[in-house]
Amino acid sequence: MLRISVLRLLGRTGAGRVSLLESSGPRHYGSGSQCAYDDARDTRAYFTTPIFYVNAAPHIGHLYSALLADALCRHRRLRVPGTAATRFSTGTDEHGLKIQQAAATAGVAPIELCDRVSAQFQQLFQEAGISSTDFIRTTETRHRVAVQHFWRVLKSRGLLYKGLYEGWYCASDECFLPEAKVTRQPDPSGDSCPISLESGHPVSWTKEENYIFRLSQFREPLQRWLRSNPQAITPEPFYHTVLQWLEEELPDLSVSRRSSHLHWGIPVPGDDSQTIYVWLDALVNYLTIIGYPSVEFKSWWPTASHIIGKDILKFHAIYWPALLLGAGLSPPHRIYVHSHWTVCGQKMSKSLGNVVDPRTCLDRYTVDGFRYFLLRQGVPSWDCDYYDEKVVKLLDSELADALGGLLNRCTAKRINPSGTYPAFCTTCFPSEPGLVGPSVRAQAEDYALVSAMATLPKQVADYYDNFQIYKALEAVSSCVRQTNGFVQRHAPWKLNWENPADARWLGTVLHVALECLRVFATLLQPVTPNLADKLLSRLGVSATERGLGELYFLPRFYGHPCPFEGRRLGPETGLLFPRLDQSRAWLVKAHRT
Repeated sequence: MLRISVLRLLGRTGAGRVSLLESSGPRHYGSGSQCAYDDARDTRAYFTTPIFYVNAAPHIGHLYSALLADALCRHRRLRVPGTAATRFSTGTDEHGLKIQQAAATAGVAPIELCDRVSAQFQQLFQEAGISSTDFIRTTETRHRVAVQHFWRVLKSRGLLYKGLYEGWYCASDECFLPEAKVTRQPDPSGDSCPISLESGHPVSWTKEENYIFRLSQFREPLQRWLRSNPQAITPEPFYHTVLQWLEEELPDLSVSRRSSHLHWGIPVPGDDSQTIYVWLDALVNYLTIIGYPSVEFKSWWPTASHIIGKDILKFHAIYWPALLLGAGLSPPHRIYVHSHWTVCGQKMSKSLGNVVDPRTCLDRYTVDGFRYFLLRQGVPSWDCDYYDEKVVKLLDSELADALGGLLNRCTAKRINPSGTYPAFCTTCFPSEPGLVGPSVRAQAEDYALVSAMATLPKQVADYYDNFQIYKALEAVSSCVRQTNGFVQRHAPWKLNWENPADARWLGTVLHVALECLRVFATLLQPVTPNLADKLLSRLGVSATERGLGELYFLPRFYGHPCPFEGRRLGPETGLLFPRLDQSRAWLVKAHRT
């Protein structure tokens, strides 16, 4: 039996990709696996959120993770139609010492606590419109089967051994810590208490015989994988963080706990005295979802994209890829990392009483409103701050006034009495800027709008590919402002349908504005699905005309027929988005007249 100190076993660490085929041991990463990987990726996509720990009710950080994954998934479905080509999983992590202790404190069985809190996550995600195809619980039988098979694969390859593991353990974070990551601070009674330097949670000295994974063998394969795949971890600062971790020693990792200490978990196959480490258990959920260990999972796994919070980066970018390489599998396709939400400049904390209930926010700001706020304001690279006034100001400005006001102007009976998509006049708005003539009304700023709108779908797609959904929404919002400027500049309410010259230009102004609205609504579907559906229905756009493949802006400008020209608009649906601050509601009424 080996005696190993946690100070040597756990240091700072990084991530990886290898062959999809199972082998007799860790494989070196090479370019040979790329072709098969790309073939699978082209036809399928698999998005995952972390599975959320059930020791407490969900907060807005949990919802933010789910919304990021949901928006990426919805955007993918718009680009590649067919639900069979895209999978999206979320769920709850229900094993571990923290759950065992929380249940004991509450005086209930662990499964009762898990059932109650898991149901809260499921209800929140249903209310928030999270379009997942699977919700997994780690207490399910299918998951136990997958985890124990994964363990046996690692064991058969000589990657697990038994050793005496000792050092600091943080039950709140479910991880061992080296001495350098532990500090001391006074507890309420004034006694010195050891805590985690990173999380601030209490730690205790632990010494026990565990199974240990030969993590140290995977430092170089992980470095090769990352250096060959600079897009593997996004945003870029997190990629460099992981590479920096890999510059240091990568010690072996304890992957089990003594069953007498931790009974709430999955037993080690063939050794009931040990319980599988909660993080190994939890990470395998990504394989369980797609059918592991059956053959079916192999067609999905190379396409996996994980959306995670920065606090669990090491587990997903170092431990998980190393475990996968050890099992003869490739690391995930991409790891998208996001930062956290603070409240009025402070970290969310039960002790501070400032934890924001996401269900309250969905009720207060509407589902689409709160989805829009979190995805518009959340920047993955750094922490973002929440306060009520910011939500109200953003939603009133961008959804109620700018977007809703634009729709009201274009569909008001006084301006569009026929309730149709008017004709576009090429003599009023010729495709070549700078032309002059008695019928030409278009100005230089109008051509700038057309140019911006023509490139917007590609710009938005690129932002999604780079995990910059907030920039995609910023680009849409900028074009909404430009379109409002276009309408304001030409003031269609001052033109007269009875005047033939005015009528041609009035119809053209409305046609351009309605085309802009159609593009906005199509691009907003991944973020505000209900609002986008309402807007597209009002514009008379059918369900088969809402994909990104069919998104051609202003075809009449380019000399092509427009399928919407002359079409009746859909039925009146009321305000697109009602103002939250009613003190300025008169602006909306003014736009509708």
